[in-house]
Amino acid sequence: MQLSPLSFFLFLLFSATTLTSTNGHNITHILAGHPDFSTFNHYLTLTHLAAEINSRTTITVCAVDNAAMNTLLSKHPSIATVKNVLSLHVLLDYFGAKKLHQIRDGSALAATMFQATGSAPGSSGFVNITDVKGGKVAFGPQDNDGTLDVYFVKPLQELPYNLSVIQISKVLPSEVAAAPTPEPSAMNITDIMSAHGCKVFADTLLANPEASKTYQENIEGGLTVFCPLDDPFKTFLPKFKNLTAAGKVSFLEFFGVPIYQSLSMLKSNNGVMNTLATDGANKFDFEVQNDGEEVTLKTRSVTAKITGTLIDEQPVAIYTLDKVLLPKELFKAAPRPAPAPAPAPEVAADAPKPGKHSKKQPVADAPSDSPADAPADDGVVADQTDDDNAGVRMGCGKLVAAGLSLCLGLLLL
Repeated sequence: MQLSPLSFFLFLLFSATTLTSTNGHNITHILAGHPDFSTFNHYLTLTHLAAEINSRTTITVCAVDNAAMNTLLSKHPSIATVKNVLSLHVLLDYFGAKKLHQIRDGSALAATMFQATGSAPGSSGFVNITDVKGGKVAFGPQDNDGTLDVYFVKPLQELPYNLSVIQISKVLPSEVAAAPTPEPSAMNITDIMSAHGCKVFADTLLANPEASKTYQENIEGGLTVFCPLDDPFKTFLPKFKNLTAAGKVSFLEFFGVPIYQSLSMLKSNNGVMNTLATDGANKFDFEVQNDGEEVTLKTRSVTAKITGTLIDEQPVAIYTLDKVLLPKELFKAAPRPAPAPAPAPEVAADAPKPGKHSKKQPVADAPSDSPADAPADDGVVADQTDDDNAGVRMGCGKLVAAGLSLCLGLLLL
């Protein structure tokens, strides 16, 4: 079998498209196209569950329409209770319409985001999915005495095998999830930080009303704070003072995440995490990496380790860091070290000497080894070129790899 040059080019183009088409999902945007689910969508955002859903790679959202949500809200639950109920509707596995009707042995038990929070005692955070008679698929929480009276209605969006958004007939009934949950107390997070080795960061946050207000407003829906310890933050303060007013706000908000993340959740989730400073094109994110019991947060120029837990009580978690994270939007990355010079070639004894009028070529200055981590004059550094070039190199590498794989396959035929 031989492929024409045109067929080969189309194959490479298809491969590149496939590699770049799975760029994640946005549950808020998906549900925005379904007005009957606007209330459900609104509360996914209000409780910060939307961000948690978007951070997962394999997930099923069991959405309910506005009428079903009104039944839930008529009981005037707290936001914390609504979050527990809705997190029971987020299954940590992919269940498209086809899979629902082809469940092995007719029944499956799915873990939910409610179970993952650690707030669900026993198996109350699991949902039973059963393919019943008449082509119907029924759902029921494990703590519902085996009652299956919630049914699959229709698919809303499927991105096999990462995201499935389906409609179910009503809110899943769970006494545990719907139990009255007291509103978070007027928790003073800066007092907690000050009393446990992060006083300099806490005082800096208190001195910035806009940033501290953002933190306080996010406590109710879920908040995770990574505060640098006093010694590294004291060392960093001169650089902080050189930032613009807007840069200072973004920098302080960069250490807060608008969802609750227990330490066990951080240990099981590698990947990019948005922060309170994230706003459209201004990503202000960092990467979570874990190795056994050690969890680190990484930006382009700094890797900081979580050294302790100040509080871990839903909806708030506060952890200490051994270094100050530097967002790439405000600070340049340290340049790569210059490559070692190649050894000078040996010159033969009878090699001709340079002519009388020849000139030596100027030698370019070697790049500096010192980190360029000082902020620019306006507090923001447009330092995206490296990322763009890396993306181009990555894309080309994938195309070349696809082409080589195809050629090898043809040779083996």
